[in-house]
Order: sequence, then structure tokens, then C-alpha cells
Amino acid sequence: MKFIVSSATLLKELQTLGGVINATNTLPILDNILFDIQENQLTLTGSDLETTLSTSITIESTDKGIVALPARLLIDMLKTFPEQPLTFVKTANNTFEISTNNGKYALAYFNGEDFPKVPSLPDAAKTELEGDVLATAINATLFAAGNDDLRPVMSGVFFQFGTDALTFVATDAHKLVKYTRTDLKAAQNTEFIMPKKPLQLLKSILAGSEESVVIEYNDSNAQFRFDNATLTCRLIDGKYPNYEAVIPKENPNLMEIERVPFLNSVRRVSIFSNKTTHQLRLKIAGAALQISAEDFDYSNKAEERLDCDYKGDDIQIGFNSRFLIEMLNNLQAENVQLAMSLPNRAGIIRPLDGHEEGEQITMLVMPVMLND
Repeated sequence: MKFIVSSATLLKELQTLGGVINATNTLPILDNILFDIQENQLTLTGSDLETTLSTSITIESTDKGIVALPARLLIDMLKTFPEQPLTFVKTANNTFEISTNNGKYALAYFNGEDFPKVPSLPDAAKTELEGDVLATAINATLFAAGNDDLRPVMSGVFFQFGTDALTFVATDAHKLVKYTRTDLKAAQNTEFIMPKKPLQLLKSILAGSEESVVIEYNDSNAQFRFDNATLTCRLIDGKYPNYEAVIPKENPNLMEIERVPFLNSVRRVSIFSNKTTHQLRLKIAGAALQISAEDFDYSNKAEERLDCDYKGDDIQIGFNSRFLIEMLNNLQAENVQLAMSLPNRAGIIRPLDGHEEGEQITMLVMPVMLND
């Protein structure tokens, strides 16, 4: 078996596939990348059993065959090469020999037949959307997903595909993000929960892509096909909590403010907050917002005042500063709205600009009890 490939092209694909491979694997074969040579087409596959990613590139070859080669060794070696053609040749002593402009390298391989097979998706439903739209939806929600192993359904992003809109939701019970596209729709109503790892991969691969992504899904797996790649993953099993029930519908107290000054002020003041609770106090009256924090254990405190546009009753409400920073940081808007009802009810953050037509973002942050 012999093929010739560009070192830069191969490295680029292997680094993408490297994101699938775990640092420690129970099966030694999973430390490898599957090379499937079909004459001038090379398909590369990485897997951790839960998530499988395949990409295809063009090579020079007249052979056919499959072999598994060590991922980390190949990536580390290719990083040191300038762009050049590499010749891979299977030798008689169970190694692959790689020839470069000025060297030869031999590495052991695994039988490609032992590599895990990609699961099929019988009875799959299908939806299609632009790559950048999917990347934006993932980016808007993924940070809000939880890390609690006892509540696995909340450790992923909830995909709710309807005939009227596509909705993506993530929550960890302290914060919640709902991202909706009313300008896109699916052929039928379906919902499933995507785990974090494949979403991280998709976000990095698809950012800025105008390529169409075909999403197929059934009760247990989802598959994303785009450009020269296919990502297949196992879905999180379980029923997603009724997130609509926790979003307050009546929020008469509305504050509009510039996002960046608000974010910077929250960042500064939060440095002086209690390192356990990260509690931040917002006091809004008239057209003034007062942001304060105090750490009673060390007698540290800070206070800042910002101008805002406020309609409603004077209010004092406490939030975890880390959640506020995460949410404001994940918006692109120049101005945001904070909607509130009572100090013990969730606050709703929405962008007032900077979003496309048909795009809706709702961020919910739970309050914390104030120390009076």
C-alpha cells in the first residue's frame, strides 16, 4: 500500500481529528487515526466510541486499503515539517515507512479492520442549515450548559427543531440561554440533547462557514455532514427540563444599558466580591445603576455608578458576578436590556441590537440573596 500526500494538508486534518481523541483510552486502537485509502481519495477518521469524525482529502495513489496509524506521533512529527510531499509505504515488517525530502521514518500500525465502525442512523429525520448559523447557535448556548454528572441532560445543548423555528437551549440551573431562529424551520417537530464534546468540535470547524450542514438524527445518534467531513455522535438520553416554565413572563422593570461599560464595571467590582458567593448588588433608581460588592471577611468593597435608561420601580437585586460576566461576554450587541420583576425572581438579559433578522437570544440568570 502506497500513497503521497501534502504534509500541510495532512497536518491540518489530523489536528482537527485530534480533538476527538481522548488523552486516555480504554481501547488502544482509539489512540489511532483510521486511514482509508481509495485510490486518490483518503478518508481520515478519529473516534472515542461516543463521537466519530471523518474528513476526506485528495492524495496520489492507485491502491486501496485501510490502516490505523498513531495520531499523536503523526501530529508531533508533522508539526516540525515545512510544506512538502510525504510518501507513505507499507513495509513487510508491520510498519509504515514515511519518506520526506531528507529523511525516513517508520511507525507501527494497527489493523484498520479493528477500528470502531461508524453507527448507522435508521429512521433518521433530516434538517439543513448554514454552517455559520449552527456555529453561532452553539457558541451562544454552550457556555451555559452544566457540568453535573448527576444531571447528564443538563450537561448538553437541547436542540428543539420545529416546523416554525429552530431553538437551542442550555442551562445549569443557575443560568439559561435560549437561542431561536424564526427564519429557519425543520420538516417535522423533533428534539434531542447534544453532548458538549461534538459541539465544541463543530463550533471550531464551522465558524464563518457558508457551507450547508445536513443534520440527520434519530432517538440515539445524530450526524452532521458538511464540506468534506462527517461527524457522528451519541445523543444524551433523557428528557430535558421544561425550561419555558422558569422564564418569567411578566418583567415590568426594564433597564437598558451599553453592554461594554456594564461588562467592564461588573468585572472591576467583582474583584472585590466574596470569593465563594461572587455576589454583586445592582441598585437601580431613576436613570442610575449602582453596582457594588463587598467581602466582609477581608473588609474589601467596591462601588461604581453607571447611567442607564430605566423604566420601573426602584429595585435592589443580587447576582453571581461570574454568570453576568459570561453572559455579557457572549453577546455582540452594543446595548442590552435587563428585565426584572422582583429581587427573588430571575433576571432576563436580551441584546437590543447586533443580531440578524429572525435571530432571538434570551439569557436568564438566577438571583442570589442579598446580605443586608
